[in-house]
Amino acid sequence: MNNLLDFALISFTSLFVIVDPIGLIPIFLGMTENNTVKERIRMVTVASILTFIILFLCSIIGHRIFSIFGVTMSAFEIGGGIILLIVALDMVQARRTAVKATAEEQTEGSHKENIAVTPLTIPMLAGPGAITTVIMLGAKADTFYHQVILTSNIFLVALISYTILRTVSVHSSVLSITVMNIITRLMGLLLTAIAVQFILNGISSAHIF
Repeated sequence: MNNLLDFALISFTSLFVIVDPIGLIPIFLGMTENNTVKERIRMVTVASILTFIILFLCSIIGHRIFSIFGVTMSAFEIGGGIILLIVALDMVQARRTAVKATAEEQTEGSHKENIAVTPLTIPMLAGPGAITTVIMLGAKADTFYHQVILTSNIFLVALISYTILRTVSVHSSVLSITVMNIITRLMGLLLTAIAVQFILNGISSAHIF
């Protein structure tokens, strides 16, 4: 039971922090400033559904695909942990990471009528960091109950992301920039610890030392 609770906590926390819907608020509002509230809500709805589908599929088959190419889970944990650490260090500085979306992608998004698929779903919500996280978690979900927990947490994170972005679609000033930066820094600190733990797990299982 403790193992299931630990897995539920780490899977939800790591996934929510890396998806970071709160940190996406200013970018989302900037790219949709010429869209109506109804259009924003429609984009958020589509993006949230696609995010769940993409992350769910990656959690099921992602680690199997890597095993076909001879990539061990230890190597993936170390590499994935490094990616998460890069994202985390940017979050600690309240800086948008290029892992989620580059400046060019943000500029392109501001000129699109519909950003639901790109760049809102990919790479902003279901980007490299989130996909890496669910693949690593999926590899650790070695029982039916673990997989149910992981799938539930993916759904929950997608639902929370929908709720947050839908709320700001209607009430665009619900959070100040200062408050968002504080939350982003705190989540970045937590993600740093999670990323380092992934790296340590990979090193330990690879028997490097």
